[in-house]
Amino acid sequence: MAEREDRNRFIRATWVNVLGNAIKIIVVGGAGIAFNSVALIADAAHSIADLIASFVVLIWGDSSYVEADDNHPHGHERIEPLTALFVGAVITLLGLNLLYESARGLVFGADVTFSWILLAALGFAIADMYVVYRYTDHVNETIDSTALAALAKDCLNDIYTSFAAAIGVIGVLLGFPLLDPIAGGLVSILVIYQGIEIGRENIDYLVGAAPTETERTAIATLLREHPAVRGIHDLTVFYDGPVLEVEVHVEVDGALTLREAHEIETELVQQLRSEENVGDVHVHLDPSGIGEWKDAADLELS
Repeated sequence: MAEREDRNRFIRATWVNVLGNAIKIIVVGGAGIAFNSVALIADAAHSIADLIASFVVLIWGDSSYVEADDNHPHGHERIEPLTALFVGAVITLLGLNLLYESARGLVFGADVTFSWILLAALGFAIADMYVVYRYTDHVNETIDSTALAALAKDCLNDIYTSFAAAIGVIGVLLGFPLLDPIAGGLVSILVIYQGIEIGRENIDYLVGAAPTETERTAIATLLREHPAVRGIHDLTVFYDGPVLEVEVHVEVDGALTLREAHEIETELVQQLRSEENVGDVHVHLDPSGIGEWKDAADLELS
């Protein structure tokens, strides 16, 4: 039931991003074309990429909530960072194109006609994207989706790019039309940076990278704090999509009955799965004191 509600929230938040970007494209893009503003056209073009990304998140990201099946025994969680990676790639490519157009404006000059409509359009765009950002971030506090986190970051990007575009328009008003392509260039650099950051983060989720040493130590400490645990070894923690998978050998009293050992294993698995960002947990119990793993990185407790 909770997972179904999370899925519904995910879909609603993604549709809000789709509609918010579509409205911004119409308002800002129309004003930019009407008055030949490179900065506004760049801002609207950025939102076109956002619109595409939102549709991709809506289609692909929703698949991450599909139950595990025979072809995907670990579930579909990796679809979500794959979706976010696509978003990052689209944003980066668009940023490079905007940088090229801004450079053309600097070299060949800018022919911009000032109008208060330009500033009004940008003011509307900032308010529009702020509402979408707040809603997306609010929803993601509950479901913790990497794809929605990428969309939320891009909403902030939209706000920054609109402010930069406003600086260019004000420059035109003050008699410095070259500020328009300069503002467009600054916008594009910010877009490229954010796209690369989104891609870098989600590549780690896709390739099974290790978490930080702090996160690994926290998991090891939780295991060692169990009263029946005498040592651990061969602890492996890695990302399986946006969640962590834990594999570990735990040393316990070799005289325990099978039922007692099973209860300890169940307790350890449940404790780890209750931790934030931990998904699958595989615990193998070994009898302590036989000295078979003394060369392992994680030794018995003294």
